[in-house]
Amino acid sequence: MSELRFVRLGFGESAVDYQEAWQKQREVHAARFEDTVPDTCLLLEHPPVYTAGRRTTDSERPLDGTPVVDVDRGGKITWHGPGQLVGYPIQKLPRPVDVVAHVRRLEDALIRTAAEFGLETSRVEGRSGVWVLGDPVEDRPALGGLSLDFDPRLHDEEFDPRLNGPEYAPSNAGQRREDRKLAAIGIRVAKGVTMHGFALNVNPDNTWFDRIVPCGIRDAGVTSLAYELGRDITIAEVLPVAEKHLKDVLENAELAPREIDRASA
Repeated sequence: MSELRFVRLGFGESAVDYQEAWQKQREVHAARFEDTVPDTCLLLEHPPVYTAGRRTTDSERPLDGTPVVDVDRGGKITWHGPGQLVGYPIQKLPRPVDVVAHVRRLEDALIRTAAEFGLETSRVEGRSGVWVLGDPVEDRPALGGLSLDFDPRLHDEEFDPRLNGPEYAPSNAGQRREDRKLAAIGIRVAKGVTMHGFALNVNPDNTWFDRIVPCGIRDAGVTSLAYELGRDITIAEVLPVAEKHLKDVLENAELAPREIDRASA
């Protein structure tokens, strides 16, 4: 992997509009494809915005018609906004591109970042991103005074947490001691170069997630470093730590093209 440079686009009062950042990604992507710039990670904060990946369904969008930006990354719908560190690593990968390996590297860097602040995180099989694992089901508090045997999410595939009160809200997953996502990842690879990336919840107002079905997941929720650590924490604190681990993981990765099973193909 070549040297990774970081570009801090804007935070706080200088947060970058999503469409503006998307255009910047396109420009850097084109330059990286032409080898006129090195691998580059854009780091920034966005004003509040909902973005929907290609697999988002209508039933996962805000019920009140709140505008959503449809984007060309993988994954489903999520929210970006104040208190969230967003990173867009734009890297050239060997072909055939191993997308899963790229996602795992981003997860690894963010897991290391959380660990440096004293928070243990993990992966969840079948679900991208970085997670704080919940308690065993039998140890979790009952919802709405009902035993877990009557939890509607276990029996109703169309259950919608947005219509069933705050006890089911994604932002309250920590109180329910359920699995909760600390960082979301959604990428796109075009011409062998990556776009989009990760969103790490540092200290956002997670109730923004209650208006959607975050990442299309109805049986888990979201969290933040501030909530899990039980103290105030700022993006300014997290930024250099995240850069350190992204640099270490992404620069030192032994990249290899995805293996193709010629026999089955």
